[in-house]
Amino acid sequence: MNVLLVTIPAVVVFLTAYLLLDRLLKNEDRRRASELQKQDRAAVVSVRLRAYERLALFLERTQPAALMVEAVQPGMTCLQLQARLLETIRHEYAHNVSQQVYVSDELWEAVVSAKESLMGLVNTCAASCDPKAGAQVLAERIVQTYSSVSDTPSEVALSLLKKEVSKNFW
Repeated sequence: MNVLLVTIPAVVVFLTAYLLLDRLLKNEDRRRASELQKQDRAAVVSVRLRAYERLALFLERTQPAALMVEAVQPGMTCLQLQARLLETIRHEYAHNVSQQVYVSDELWEAVVSAKESLMGLVNTCAASCDPKAGAQVLAERIVQTYSSVSDTPSEVALSLLKKEVSKNFW
């Protein structure tokens, strides 16, 4: 009988302590997991914003006027300018291709479309020029043709990018 008088309260105290400690440890684990999740989310947001920035920069850098400033060199022919422009566009694209992981499929398709459209424009304009003519002839034709279009694929992609950033982050 004496053993029961000591054992029952000891078991009750042990169970109470066990349940309290178990609950405390589970709450602490949940708090840590929540904190890690917040940190991960902040890191992902930062990476995604950088991806949007890089794609915006890609779209701006591949505007014909911006390309011409960098690409046209004195004494260059139309054929040389065409090759340089296509190489520059491909290089810029290759440098940013990994950003597709962080943006919507719709936006990425718009970026690819802008690149393909610009490369098509360069090739089409180059085909209508004498390959040995001065690069300035091709540069002017590309810029004029590009500016005559109201909603260029680059502008469409940039607009879509801005909407996506606004929707996801503000």
